[in-house]
Amino acid sequence: MDDRENRHSLTKWHGTTIIGVRKGDRIVVAGDGQVSMGNTVMKPNARKVRRIGEGGKVVAGFAGATADAFTLFERLEKKLEQYSGQLLRAAVELTKDWRTDKYLRNLEALMIVADKDNLLVLTGNGDVLEPEGGITAIGSGGNYALAAAKAIAEYEDDPEVIARKAMKVAADICVFTNGNVTLEEV
Repeated sequence: MDDRENRHSLTKWHGTTIIGVRKGDRIVVAGDGQVSMGNTVMKPNARKVRRIGEGGKVVAGFAGATADAFTLFERLEKKLEQYSGQLLRAAVELTKDWRTDKYLRNLEALMIVADKDNLLVLTGNGDVLEPEGGITAIGSGGNYALAAAKAIAEYEDDPEVIARKAMKVAADICVFTNGNVTLEEV
């Protein structure tokens, strides 16, 4: 690794866990509050899951660089306005821009977004993914939370309980995830 790469990796914000769970007609999105730089916790109570759009009808959570995620939140809100609150259409248009725009292409983040009808993962590769089985997770602890949630979902019907238990598992395993959980339901 050359000097430039080393400097970049030291200043890169790492890790988080965001999970989305759909069970019946309820969808919850939950995320931890830890912001890390290298091996140092910079902030334990960040809010990585928030309501956006007109009337807060859309919930979005991010993993990745904070400034990049806020840029994407703003862009998604504009797309929601442009497409009359239609999350799926707004998400497709955002990811097209994200993949093709010279500036946006460099943003380092993933998003889980949800409204009453949709639970989606958005990526900079132009992906708009609807999870199989109604459970998805992103971030450094995402795989731990995903595995836990899938196991719990077999015997638990409350998506909030599933998300909270899955986040606890991720926080116990992933050093870039803490137990300070923000949860929003749509």
